[in-house]
Amino acid sequence: MKRIALANRAIALPLLGWVVTWILMMTATWVTMALREGYNAEVRPSTYIYLLSFALASFSALVAHGWAVKAVAANERDTLARAALRFSTFMVVLGLAATTIYALSNFIGAFNLGSQSSNVGLRFLWTYLPIILATAVVVWVLLRAFVFRTGVAAAEGETKPKMSERQKALALGYAVPILSTAFAIILGLFVYDATRTNLDVWIWVLIITIVGFGVIAGTRFSARARQARVEAPRPKTALAAGAATVNFVLSIVFGATVSIMSFTMGQQAVNKLQVWAEWKEGDTEQTYSMVAPSLDWFARDMAPAAILLLLAVVGVYLSITERHRKSNEVA
Repeated sequence: MKRIALANRAIALPLLGWVVTWILMMTATWVTMALREGYNAEVRPSTYIYLLSFALASFSALVAHGWAVKAVAANERDTLARAALRFSTFMVVLGLAATTIYALSNFIGAFNLGSQSSNVGLRFLWTYLPIILATAVVVWVLLRAFVFRTGVAAAEGETKPKMSERQKALALGYAVPILSTAFAIILGLFVYDATRTNLDVWIWVLIITIVGFGVIAGTRFSARARQARVEAPRPKTALAAGAATVNFVLSIVFGATVSIMSFTMGQQAVNKLQVWAEWKEGDTEQTYSMVAPSLDWFARDMAPAAILLLLAVVGVYLSITERHRKSNEVA
């Protein structure tokens, strides 16, 4: 294996990883079909087979990315090495995207199977744990590929240098939004399992608040990493800028999504003031009457929608201002 150049290995390994991923996904599909007769919704072996397939794809791309970095460091003029670095980076992102979609699919699917799951241990094993493991894979691969490899390599025999403040801030800039979102997802499932009802609007407010906090905190850390001083003669802030860009995009998506939820919930709250008359035989048109707004109605229906809109406005504002505040102070 060592006879093959690093650049070539960096290109081949992710491809091999996706071949194994395909095989495992086909196996998972077969397992699902084979267990269809008398299938227990609480026990889903294919869940971990899918997780293993995406994890292998991500880890193979991660190893290949490390090889490509070494190949470029050895000879920056090697065009194949630079191509291998771009390719392995793309495969890392693709693996992370697949793992993220898998975690979100488990979250959505948990609601469809929620009424069938009664054992807490089985619920944790087949629903919560896969989401936790998928989140761990995403965070680990993301940090190993784009943060921890940016440090200066220690010479042979020397002590490995500690993480700089910039690296710590950069790591938090990437990890905090992901971890906070995962925590919010787990919290939503926990409340759903505990109540066995659709999530109350106030729980949605809490979940979105956690997600918004993660985006804003990630923006602060990435901005701190972007403005940090480094010892290298030609400091590279592309990764810090990437973390800032990720959080900026997340803040826009957060604002748009929460705003839509706010308008939708507000419209639903107003519609609840309509009281439809009972339909009687011979009626040509169903009529309704309006009831006066009450304190209970405001607290239960309208206030959550208003707070969601406030969260969207404040969240986007803080994300943008934190992104540029330190630059203005330096100027």
